Amino acid sequence: MPKVLIVDDDTAVTNYLMVFLTQTDKYDSTVLNDSRQAPGLLGQGQFDAVLLDLDMPNLSGMDILQSIRDQKLEVPAIVLTGVGDVELAVRSMKLGAFDYLTKPVDEERLLQVLDAAIQQKAISRSISRLPEQPRREDLARGETAVRFPTQDPATIRTCQTAEQMAAGDFCIFIWGERGTYKELLARSIHAASPRQGGPFVSVDVAAREPGRFAGEFFGRARDWNREHDESPGLLETAAGGTLFLDEIDLLPMPVQVRLRRLIQTGEFYRENSTQILKADVRLIVASHRDLTQDYYKDAFLSDLLYHLMRNSVRIPALHERPDDVPLLAGYFLRAEAAAAGKQFSGLAPGLLDLLKRYDFPDNLRELKGIVAAAVANQEGGVLGLEALAPHLRDTLAKGGERQAQGFRPRKLAEVAREHAARTLAYFNNDHSKAAQSLGVGEEAMDAILGGRTPGGR
Repeated sequence: MPKVLIVDDDTAVTNYLMVFLTQTDKYDSTVLNDSRQAPGLLGQGQFDAVLLDLDMPNLSGMDILQSIRDQKLEVPAIVLTGVGDVELAVRSMKLGAFDYLTKPVDEERLLQVLDAAIQQKAISRSISRLPEQPRREDLARGETAVRFPTQDPATIRTCQTAEQMAAGDFCIFIWGERGTYKELLARSIHAASPRQGGPFVSVDVAAREPGRFAGEFFGRARDWNREHDESPGLLETAAGGTLFLDEIDLLPMPVQVRLRRLIQTGEFYRENSTQILKADVRLIVASHRDLTQDYYKDAFLSDLLYHLMRNSVRIPALHERPDDVPLLAGYFLRAEAAAAGKQFSGLAPGLLDLLKRYDFPDNLRELKGIVAAAVANQEGGVLGLEALAPHLRDTLAKGGERQAQGFRPRKLAEVAREHAARTLAYFNNDHSKAAQSLGVGEEAMDAILGGRTPGGR
């Protein structure tokens, strides 16, 4: 049976929890009333989970969570707290707590959380046994049901974790910098899930009008003066499938409150209605921002963040996995060449070396733009440095210097030129779209790329 350590200075609480867990015939529990003994006992690696009170003399629950992190122990901690200390419990999540429960503890909820914690520990152990250097033939066969182009061990672990999560039906939070293809991972999770036969609905929160989002998301009931007819929202549109919300950090606060209820209970109501409806949808949300930072605490509900972070995966940025650059560059080369009706045999070593040393602020999206721009400038053969426009070669070279040497002061004209070059690459060398995005005319943009100020000064 899984072994659970109960740490609380209140003997009444520990005795109650031990008796309850013993009666389930599912857990072998050990009680500890002196918190000072917890780090040493946990360090022996005998326990599959720990129930941990936060407010204790000598060593607090936070101290023990820090010890678990410092010792790099793979034991999930479930913290116990009073109703008024929810903010403290959310802070404990940043130290690695798996979940929190308020006192008096709901017995059914306790068993659910314990089961989930122990299952996650088993998943973590299986992931840690993955080979550090996967074989190319394994990658070619696609050993994970979650398909994502990579040969980087850390990113493969992300895919393995996502595959395990896909089997469930809970909300998943994907974090990654801009351009890391979070939606592609979300689609792969959907395709590997029991809901694969249902719809996949993708929603960019940033592109929605905040004042109308609640009605678009939850739907609208017909109002009393019949100005608005009944209309289902995105939740009902995605019924039986997956609803993907990108840029979740931009959700209006009223929608955040209702989303929290949806995740907790699976229930929602339409605008202009009090009728409770059940959602038949799997939620996957994403953001390029680290919402655990303190400056988001007034803009994003802490307990909603807690629910999202329980099942989260992070896509490593491209500069963290340079060995993926040749794989991805070749992938984009084949796709862009096919679209242009051209034939290429590969990328020249000089170009690959320059790409591997570049830090890619816009990640895969930027790499795709660079390859597309080069394909447009060469008819076929081996794609080389000569296919890159001079300003783009300079940008890549300086990116390598930045990565190697760190920050250095630069002239504003140089920074503007680099930004304009990246923007042009992002829009696949489309000068009109790039200039529009920069908020300048095409002549002004060309002047910036040439190292001049608009007007020739």
